[in-house]
Amino acid sequence: MATAPEILDSALGTMRIALEYLGTVAFAISGAVAAGRKRMDLVGAVVLACMVAIGGGTMRDVILDVPVFWMESPSFLVVGALTGVAVALLARWHPPDRLERFRIVQASDAVGLAVFVVVGTGIAIDAGASLMVAAVLGILTGVGGGVIRDMLANDVPDVLRNGQFYATAALAGAASYTTLLWFDVPRTVVFWVPIVVILAVRFASIKFGWGVPTVGGKRVDVDAPHGHPDIGHYGG
Repeated sequence: MATAPEILDSALGTMRIALEYLGTVAFAISGAVAAGRKRMDLVGAVVLACMVAIGGGTMRDVILDVPVFWMESPSFLVVGALTGVAVALLARWHPPDRLERFRIVQASDAVGLAVFVVVGTGIAIDAGASLMVAAVLGILTGVGGGVIRDMLANDVPDVLRNGQFYATAALAGAASYTTLLWFDVPRTVVFWVPIVVILAVRFASIKFGWGVPTVGGKRVDVDAPHGHPDIGHYGG
């Protein structure tokens, strides 16, 4: 008969896998919408969706020198690709700017960020990384796919511009994860609190425009004509 700790570990493992798929879908949506903004075709939408969904985790696993997660479980790649196709087909009737207007992309991206930072930090710790290294790899897992997406779309990565709390939210989540683990609090707390922290920081930044200072003072949208100040994009 399974003991209580074993049941808890099994439940957390199942929850982590479920959230990984949720994060994959969430990030893939942001990638496919980015492809729509750039007027890419269906292939472009699928490629960007997959890059956001698996990019950060791939870099993490390569650095840790462990089997790349989607090669062992190709279903993550399939989910990312199918999400890209679905968003591309939806965009035929509902343009990407309508999705952005209702903050669907920002919300899905925030969920993906929270899930991937926490899962990535946990995977790094399970692979034997120190708490500090695990936190860095957790952040990489969360933001790496978005960096690849923006580079493929010929944009300056959002995480490096625009001033909104993004990498900062990832840092807060990874730091809270490793801190709670250091103090040996219950695993359910270690798992859920960082997710709540990331979502709280990210959504507060979106709603209230909180962020880090940008070089040169005013926020500038590098995609806007003539470099007009940006009033809708944030990063950081």
